[in-house]
Amino acid sequence: MEVALILLAAGKGTRMQSELPKVLHSVAHAPLLEHAMASGAALSPARTV
Repeated sequence: MEVALILLAAGKGTRMQSELPKVLHSVAHAPLLEHAMASGAALSPARTV
């Protein structure tokens, strides 16, 4: 079975009172998006969207 990783990252972060989108906020010295991609990579997806 082929696995695809789809990361939903459309939030603007307005409730956080920030100009920066939520997924670009840094946590542990890396953007949230980077953490999500690293977690998804453990699934060895054939494709990442």
